[in-house]
Amino acid sequence: MERQIQDKLREWASTYNAPQYFTEDPIAFPRRYANLMKEGQACLQDVEIAALMAGHLAWGRRSMIVRDTERLMTQMNHKPYEYVMEGVWRDEPTSLHRTIKWCDIARIMSRLRDIYRHCDSIEQMSIGEIRCDIFGAKPDKKAANKKINMIRRWMVRDDGIVDLGLWKNSSKKNLLIPLDVHVHRSAMELGLTSRNSTDINTVMEITAAMEEVFPGDPCLGDFALFGHGVSRSGEREETIKHKL
Repeated sequence: MERQIQDKLREWASTYNAPQYFTEDPIAFPRRYANLMKEGQACLQDVEIAALMAGHLAWGRRSMIVRDTERLMTQMNHKPYEYVMEGVWRDEPTSLHRTIKWCDIARIMSRLRDIYRHCDSIEQMSIGEIRCDIFGAKPDKKAANKKINMIRRWMVRDDGIVDLGLWKNSSKKNLLIPLDVHVHRSAMELGLTSRNSTDINTVMEITAAMEEVFPGDPCLGDFALFGHGVSRSGEREETIKHKL
């Protein structure tokens, strides 16, 4: 990778790894409970569930994602873990967010309750287990698993700026880039990948390139690619493309 590109990536990461760019962003929901956790008013499971749900709904315009995630938190009476474990969930074939229905969320709640009955955290679950055992998707060895990698970035990275760093038994060096169409486009424009497919092989290639620039913390490069998108378009990306 050219030195000029590396320098630019570091500059973008330094600029855009900043809270002001993520106030109207899905991470605001797990951050809310992380802050309450510091005050003894929430638990780790509240943060995990908020992260899972905000990540699951991270598809479409940010304003709609925030609106509909807030609707879900309100339905939970702003107590996600208690809502999951009580087992009385809104279960209707009506839309919560785009094609995601309340009954889809109820199925996720059911699976989460079964998991939390046997363990205190989902931290040790693999990406494939989160995909299948929580979100109910089919196994897919080629999948980019964008939203799961995004959730893991939130929960693991521990620089205390944007990400939460609450999963203490996981290493940020093992995180993978959350790959959506915006990240993919930025990576291709910068020469970090030449692959057209948004699959796991492309994820691994971009992550390896970011490891070269950000040793031990490749997902810091996610902020750099966000910054490239801002630099290119002159404004913040307002749409998040869905890719499980």
